[in-house]
Amino acid sequence: MSELSYMDKLLDGVEVEWKLLEEVGKFQRGKRFVKKDMISEGFPCIHYGEMYTHYDIWANTSKSFVDKDLAYKLRVAECGDVVIVAAGETIEDIGRGTAWLGESSVVIHDACFSYKSPLNPKYVSYFLRTKMFQDQIKPYISSGKISAINAKGLGKAKIPIPPLNVQAEIVRILDTFTELTAELTAELTARQQQYAYYRDELLTFEEGVVEWKTLGDIAENLDSKRKPISSSLREPGDIPYYGASGIVDYVKDYIFDGDYLLVSEDGANLVARSTPIAFSISGKNWVNNHAHVLKFETYAERKYVEYFLNSIDLTPYISGAAQPKLNQKNLNSIKIPNPSLEEKERIVSILDKFDTLTTSLTEGLPREIELRQQQYEYYRDLLLSFPKPEVVAHD
Repeated sequence: MSELSYMDKLLDGVEVEWKLLEEVGKFQRGKRFVKKDMISEGFPCIHYGEMYTHYDIWANTSKSFVDKDLAYKLRVAECGDVVIVAAGETIEDIGRGTAWLGESSVVIHDACFSYKSPLNPKYVSYFLRTKMFQDQIKPYISSGKISAINAKGLGKAKIPIPPLNVQAEIVRILDTFTELTAELTAELTARQQQYAYYRDELLTFEEGVVEWKTLGDIAENLDSKRKPISSSLREPGDIPYYGASGIVDYVKDYIFDGDYLLVSEDGANLVARSTPIAFSISGKNWVNNHAHVLKFETYAERKYVEYFLNSIDLTPYISGAAQPKLNQKNLNSIKIPNPSLEEKERIVSILDKFDTLTTSLTEGLPREIELRQQQYEYYRDLLLSFPKPEVVAHD
């Protein structure tokens, strides 16, 4: 049975009405409090900035709290209300909603609204994530340094209103998808922690067990062959053009052809480490002067050094405060434990398996999570795509 025929059977001939959000429920804006007001325990609160990272479809506990005396001066969302973000750095931030299902009320920031209605709050929360809702509120969002929307603008969006039992069934189906994604995400986190543990164990050697060599003695540095090209002079093509953190463009020609290890030479990521500062590349490529180019004799030696560099603190080798830089001299001076090739192969074999599981976008957990997210979004939009009533034209 298809999803649509299943929903038709569930509706049993009942026509789904579309109504403005302002017709179905009531919006209430929160009151301002600042991050210094937030404490580790007290009265539950939700700051709008937390909505992007901590809350999804629903929540029954808060991540932050405020003093109870302050809470009485602020505004709250009650159990069954939907907390909706009304301000953010981009238009895409606006309208995200979370059903509050906690036993007590929760204080909400003035960049949020609470929405109280007789509708299933999780059904509303799922609807707020659809493109059809986002498209409806876009004309009412004011843009500038901060994008924002008021209650009147939110209220102009229309929502399909099937019977409550149908709302509950839609929520049940979509919860199944989000729970599976959550389980996979938790599994990925556990595997990442396991990977970090084994990586550190495998790359830690007791003093005197192995010799240590400088990176300059282990790798051949090909920095002198790099050629930066300004964006205006690059001829478009299908050859990857690499910078400090990865591919920045595609060009027509190449200067390297083979297997290499690139290491970030400059940029904030040398300190932040939000992405790996050492990464392997293969095939034809062009590299600018923001990444060092290292060549090794074997795959195992290259990957071993890649794993090691990404595991250690490079601060002692980095110069510059405003613009961090890992120059060639300092890069070459980094000391690397140098076990036998057989041991390197063993270490790399283990870490490669973890790396595939935790980072691969083609066969690892991230790919599985992406597919489940796409599946969830497909069914969410399908299940919430009730036909709108035809508008009768008048002369």
